[in-house]
Amino acid sequence: MPGTDLIERFLAAAASTTASVETVQRDDEALNDALLRSAGDGPIIFASAGDVDPNLFSRFRENEKVISHPTIDEMKTIRVGVTDAFCGIASTGSVCVSIGRELNGPVSSLTRKHIAVLDGNTIVPRPRDVFSEEYLGGKGLRRSFSFITGPSATADMGPLVRGVHGPGKLHIIVLV
Repeated sequence: MPGTDLIERFLAAAASTTASVETVQRDDEALNDALLRSAGDGPIIFASAGDVDPNLFSRFRENEKVISHPTIDEMKTIRVGVTDAFCGIASTGSVCVSIGRELNGPVSSLTRKHIAVLDGNTIVPRPRDVFSEEYLGGKGLRRSFSFITGPSATADMGPLVRGVHGPGKLHIIVLV
């Protein structure tokens, strides 16, 4: 289990990428309230690879705004997506989202706002630690995933523009 220092380093690094971050107690009611508050109005696509305790999402899944099995048309129009993350990286503020299962890949890259739920116990110090037996039991070696560091941004053609190649907003909820 990471110390408070590792979680604090993660929160500071994530905030420096212009992601918004918050800590929430590890219970279904607190998580539900945080998810609904950060998602705002309108429908929400939810996808989980099971990297965060599925029971913590029980209240959230029951909400009428939450869509777990979206149609193609819903995927085209829904602005907010929620996924779990299998780990976070303290030095960069990145979250690692599994992309080989369910809809985590499309939800984390096609919605305008991505909300990632991260178990604070899975924060590692450096990117290379994602693959370490010491920290995550080698979990990073057994799955396809994306490193997500802040909202999508590019400056390829001039000034910095957010949201061109993915969500323009990233909100990370760290369970403590």
